[in-house]
Amino acid sequence: MRHFNTSGPVRPEHYQIPPLSRIALPETLDLVERAKYFVIHAPRQSGKTSVLGALCDELNDRQYTAVYVDVESARVAGDDLLGTMRTLLYTLANRARKTVGDDFLQREWQNLLKEAGPETALYGALGRWAEESPAPLVLLFDEIDSLGGAPLLSVLSQLRTGYLERPRQFPQSVILCGVRDVQDFPIPTGSPFNIVDRSLRLGDFSEAEVRELLGQHTEDTGQAFTENAQAEVWAATRGQPWLVNALAEGACFGTDSGADRSRSITEEAIAAARESLILRRPTHFRHLADRLKEPRVRRVIDPILAGWNRHESVSDDDRHYVRDLGLTASDGRPEIANPIYGEVIPRFLGSSAEAQMTHAALPTARPTADSRSPGSSRVSSSSSAKTPTGGRTGPRIGNPRRRSSSRPTSTGW
Repeated sequence: MRHFNTSGPVRPEHYQIPPLSRIALPETLDLVERAKYFVIHAPRQSGKTSVLGALCDELNDRQYTAVYVDVESARVAGDDLLGTMRTLLYTLANRARKTVGDDFLQREWQNLLKEAGPETALYGALGRWAEESPAPLVLLFDEIDSLGGAPLLSVLSQLRTGYLERPRQFPQSVILCGVRDVQDFPIPTGSPFNIVDRSLRLGDFSEAEVRELLGQHTEDTGQAFTENAQAEVWAATRGQPWLVNALAEGACFGTDSGADRSRSITEEAIAAARESLILRRPTHFRHLADRLKEPRVRRVIDPILAGWNRHESVSDDDRHYVRDLGLTASDGRPEIANPIYGEVIPRFLGSSAEAQMTHAALPTARPTADSRSPGSSRVSSSSSAKTPTGGRTGPRIGNPRRRSSSRPTSTGW
């Protein structure tokens, strides 16, 4: 039996939107063919790893030697460059052996690290590997921005050093994937990776994709989602992939009534799953809380929650950064990305007098006629109207709806 995925990359036992349908595949393949280095970035739990895994498989089917590696395990080394490089090379070698049967790095990485030292070991290892590889080498580095400081600076610098030697003496293409765009990588001196040809952002589900995902459950089990239930999933999440899956999983598998396949999933079942999710405070929400500690995030979020028209004083870099984190509307409008985030963010900011004041009257979402139609925009088209004086207009959250009087307060947060 399949189910909705709320942890890790998609697998055959999950309902899923085909990962490669979520990117501009012809453009991506063209970048690889033209030996470009580029970035794919998206908020946490948006499907990045699933997309990279599927892309890696596609490239291997096209006669490349493509290897995916998650570099997050190297983060534990902190600022220890030698420890970072040892972990990264070991992980990369292990992945190459397991996924494409290439054992060159497995045999050579320790000698290369000893000979070159951590400052140039990655450059030397990738150069030697590319020379030995019978097919053009493509590397996909996931969670690259989980590194920071000197280790991240060294990795990017070594990739840049080898860039001019591609494709015969260095990987033909390198794809860096993380939450941040390259200019926002956590390097105090700024990113040295000025060889990026393109930066691609993975978007949320469209309304049509949300309905397609829910429809897979109906096709498998015969249990339908009512029209209002489907509209409520879209309205509450605005297509954020993890939220969509979490609401559907809670409604269909989290209660005895939901598990009764003879009963349709109603709008009320989705609302109950939403409340349960919010009160449970899953790791997904804790990632949001971590981001809210960053001053540049607060510079954008606080005026939105307070309803002040102060956005002209916020830099474009900060606005783009917060948008890329998935906290605000993806089309750049000064709104919280979706009503669920609009409800939980003020709770995490409960110590702020401004957030406390706005939370008492915080609206949630109800789909408009436009937002219910298939193929509509992936982000909300509504926003609070400005007052003639340009003052307080209330918090801005896509497609507001009146909060039910039974909705729980912030108790327990």
